[in-house]
Amino acid sequence: MAIIGAGPAGLAAATVLARLGFTQVVVIEREAQPGGIPRHCGHSPFGMREFRRVLRGPAYADRLAAAARAVGVRIMCDTTATALLPGPVLELSTPAGIAQLAARAVLLATGTRESSRIQRMIGGQKPGGILTLGALQGMVHLNGQRPFSRPVVLGTELVSFSALLTCRQAGIHPVAMVEPGCNVIARGPSWALPRLLGVPLMMQSRITEILGRDRVEAVQIVGPDGTRRIATDGVLLTGAFRSEAGLLAMAGIAMDPDTTGPVIDSFGRLDQPGYFAAGNLLRPVETAGACWAEGQRAAEAIAAYLSGALPDREQGAELQIVGDAIRYALPQIILPARPGWHDRVQLRLARAARGELRLTQMGRIIARRRINARPERRITLSLPAGVTAAPLVLTLDERG
Repeated sequence: MAIIGAGPAGLAAATVLARLGFTQVVVIEREAQPGGIPRHCGHSPFGMREFRRVLRGPAYADRLAAAARAVGVRIMCDTTATALLPGPVLELSTPAGIAQLAARAVLLATGTRESSRIQRMIGGQKPGGILTLGALQGMVHLNGQRPFSRPVVLGTELVSFSALLTCRQAGIHPVAMVEPGCNVIARGPSWALPRLLGVPLMMQSRITEILGRDRVEAVQIVGPDGTRRIATDGVLLTGAFRSEAGLLAMAGIAMDPDTTGPVIDSFGRLDQPGYFAAGNLLRPVETAGACWAEGQRAAEAIAAYLSGALPDREQGAELQIVGDAIRYALPQIILPARPGWHDRVQLRLARAARGELRLTQMGRIIARRRINARPERRITLSLPAGVTAAPLVLTLDERG
């Protein structure tokens, strides 16, 4: 058994597989230490679901890795998967050189990353001091560095408020928090944090240009009151996540442009035999605890696959989204629901909306739920048993 990615999803899956009796479970991790993104997060809360206690990110990551090793999981750090081959077979770049690893099944749990400045279409020069939150947390918590002192923070997702906490721990004082939308994206009470820390929150505003030759000197912001320039020594890009799916695209695995991750069925299977996916590779972005739970379910699905207990993927129904309110939904191929696997549709909205979610098949409503939500809020819809191979249509009726 091979797992790519030693974050919460990958380590949870490895631990469960080893406990189920699989004696050769290998986790491949390109970083020098396992643990994934939580290893870079010096704040709490992590671990309440997994270990029934509140932990900081590094302690949580250490516990996940220790739990996997305790049941015989081998974690190969400083090792990068460079190709996914039929078999399944992995091509690896290791400290000892290039190698191949054949496995009975492979779980991809490579996670997610924040969008770059180029992907956000922010103009201007290219000075130093422009970082994503992941890069900042690595510099602060792993290297003890302080790359800037008065940055502008872009975004108001949950991780954006994590960025404020990281800044506070490092003695960094943001001069503004900028949100292009009309509403803060994260749930309350996060909204109160900028005020408590004395950081101005600029809504309906966007950074249009970054100024400075060698270092960031200022940003140009367009908002409801027009254009203004703010002096700053850094720009912190947060949120706007994209799946780390380069390996899958190179292998010709079917991708979903809306989630930026792979197309999966109800058991997390990809369209190449023996390959599965779990965690934030599937969609940006869920909490560490949610990814941990998903990794456990993926392990159960892999065990069922290896015993021949899963239905054929071709028996599944394609999930189709109609309308502009729903940003994405998964799994994209739905098989008859079973407890413990993907027995719910996960979705997020493209804009704030309210109404009734409806899942129909051949014109018949088979699941429904009323919602009132904003973008980046996790929404689920229970799947009924007995889904046939006919296409499923997901819509949001906003009338009334």
